[in-house]
Amino acid sequence: MDAASAQPSRDLSYDPAKEVVQLCQELIRIDTSNYGTDDGPGERKAAEHVATLLDEVGIESRVIEGSPGRTNVVARWGGGDGRPPLLLHGHLDVVPAEASDWQVDPFSGEIRDGYVWGRGAVDMKDFDAMLLSVVRARAQADAAPDREVVLCFTADEEAGGHDGAQVLVEEHADLLADCTEAVGEVGGFSATVRGRRVYLIEAAEKGMAWMRLTARGRAGHGSMINSDNAVTRLSGAVHRIGAHQWPVRLTPAMEVLLATIGDLAGTEATPANAEALVEEFGDAARMLGAVIRNTANPTTLRAGYKTNVIPTDAHATVDGRFLPGYEDEFFATLHELAGDGIDIEFESHQQPWETPYDGDLVDAMTRSLMAEDPDALVAPFLMSGGTDAKHFRKLDMRSYGFAPLRLPADLDFTALFHGVDERVPVDALEFGARVFDRFLDDI
Repeated sequence: MDAASAQPSRDLSYDPAKEVVQLCQELIRIDTSNYGTDDGPGERKAAEHVATLLDEVGIESRVIEGSPGRTNVVARWGGGDGRPPLLLHGHLDVVPAEASDWQVDPFSGEIRDGYVWGRGAVDMKDFDAMLLSVVRARAQADAAPDREVVLCFTADEEAGGHDGAQVLVEEHADLLADCTEAVGEVGGFSATVRGRRVYLIEAAEKGMAWMRLTARGRAGHGSMINSDNAVTRLSGAVHRIGAHQWPVRLTPAMEVLLATIGDLAGTEATPANAEALVEEFGDAARMLGAVIRNTANPTTLRAGYKTNVIPTDAHATVDGRFLPGYEDEFFATLHELAGDGIDIEFESHQQPWETPYDGDLVDAMTRSLMAEDPDALVAPFLMSGGTDAKHFRKLDMRSYGFAPLRLPADLDFTALFHGVDERVPVDALEFGARVFDRFLDDI
């Protein structure tokens, strides 16, 4: 059977989607907001809940903390055919949510209009719920996969994974080192282009450079002439960086994706028409437009303490993201834009990655999607953000993002990731559980 062939329908002794909605609600109701500091509630309560859910079906897990309350869960399940294990990973933390901005309580897990609402509904307690629903159903039916899987639920992904995946890789590598492939977020979701659903599988990620820019100058009274003003120097650097138009650069994953869209549009994909082809994705173009070029967005400014005092220094932060293969170009341009007299330090610096879009795992993802949606198109894409895959790849794993969701054609993608009123369709959750169950049969 080739990668485009759908698997036949099956008579199962279990329902892989039986608990997925309930589990998603339960996880959303556990506030695991990650503020990037020690101020949040941490992930321990959610991790203990996951460990209990696994224990109930006979799967023993280990609970590991990177720091107090920043808790990870690791378990092994299935296997016996001698192949290296497959790592399946999802994170338990979420970005913060301001309740007054939402239509519903962001930690209620409320079902309204066919959606489960709440922070983490898409990033990524939906996938955690899919994975748990499928694993629990199969475990109770004595239907473990032939290939061993390592189940990993991590802390701190939303702040770089330093208390989560990084701790596991650096301090507990023995739990993961025999895994040769990994599957986690972000991918497997659909976008509709010219009436066709296109499922995007993450096969690459941009690198991340969270940077602190500092300008230093001569302090003085605000009423006097000062040609060495740190605020002026920093403001110029921030403006140049924020206004720069980065050129289009196509990596292998995006070449395949845009070729697929070009076929639908009746044209050949080239760097010259890449932006036009990205626009075919509608609301999703905002996300995909960021993965055909490097980006650098100023995010914070801080300087001074009184209106009539020129300060000695001024500070800014910049969120930089660079494409695989274009790191040198990114940093050379950034330093040129910043100019003289600007010191640049890293808050976090993580490398980009790209996995070849081929092999048995890719075939299994494609078949499992097409078994549930036979008219689908499946293609790789490059993710603009970062995931725990950046850490797990340090152990030489081939990595993909595959959290399958069949989404409505008119869905506002701007609400999917970290937006106000984050929500996931109930039927998309159930679809994802069925797809992932087929995937486990085929790995």
